[in-house]
Amino acid sequence: MLILNTLAPVFLLVALGAVLQRTEFVSAGFLREANRVTYWLGLPALLFSQLAGSFHEGAGAKGMLGVMFGATLLSIAVGYLVVWAMRVPEASAGTLVQGAFRGNLAFVGLPIIFTLPDTPLAGGLTARSAAVITVAPMMVFYNVAGVVVLLLSQHPLSWKMVRPFLKQLATTPPLLATIAGVSFALMGWKLPASVDKTFSSLGEMALPLGLLGVGGSIVSSRFGGAWQRPLASALVKTVVSPALGWGVGRWLGLGALELKMVMILMACPAAIVSYTMALEMKGDESIASGAIVLSVFTSVVTLATIVGAF
Repeated sequence: MLILNTLAPVFLLVALGAVLQRTEFVSAGFLREANRVTYWLGLPALLFSQLAGSFHEGAGAKGMLGVMFGATLLSIAVGYLVVWAMRVPEASAGTLVQGAFRGNLAFVGLPIIFTLPDTPLAGGLTARSAAVITVAPMMVFYNVAGVVVLLLSQHPLSWKMVRPFLKQLATTPPLLATIAGVSFALMGWKLPASVDKTFSSLGEMALPLGLLGVGGSIVSSRFGGAWQRPLASALVKTVVSPALGWGVGRWLGLGALELKMVMILMACPAAIVSYTMALEMKGDESIASGAIVLSVFTSVVTLATIVGAF
């Protein structure tokens, strides 16, 4: 019952998004536009309001963040090992690796964690606050690492990478919201009640709309018969990555609840934005879309195991 109550609200919304798109109840562009609203407004509002209100207690999330960072680096290494073993062309390597480490933390990970009891942790934070404080800098790292691996597929490592790298970072709303929220908290400022409520409402909108968008992307994604490479990327993301998170977390002595949340975040399917970035940076479209679709299905098994067994 715990598994059903935790995962059903998330994946039923994903399924609803797929049905809405498949039946054309909504236009082909509706969920895409809703995803843009979420990406540019809802998610930044959620990150900013949570960080501005709780980042001063962020030391309580250092352990989770350290484990996430270390396990993600290992996932990137495993992704490149898969690239070598499967003899993936250099132009496609970055797309496979990005799918292997860049998880949908905001639109899948946070909704799952938010269905769990908001238990107080040892450092003074609650579980939900610790999750948001962990997710925000990890999204920054995902953006940086995603741009790097995709650029390395197209260009040799050189100063020519700097300009597109900085341009991509400067136009990433969650990154800007994270910096703004942290700065706001460090200055000791507090949001006016009216603004705080507005941001909270936008943030509450972000998670369900994001899940509907994930479902819509499943219907619209195409990867034809070339499923081996997308599947390899999806399995690294949803099976190997949480296993690495468990190993690193145990090694660093992470608490039981924090370890569970880390594993949930590490087991999230590939981020939808990885497809957009792959297209913009001339990556492999079939691997990017296929990894997203397949990782949604493989993540269900892994997340059910984590929620039920840990």
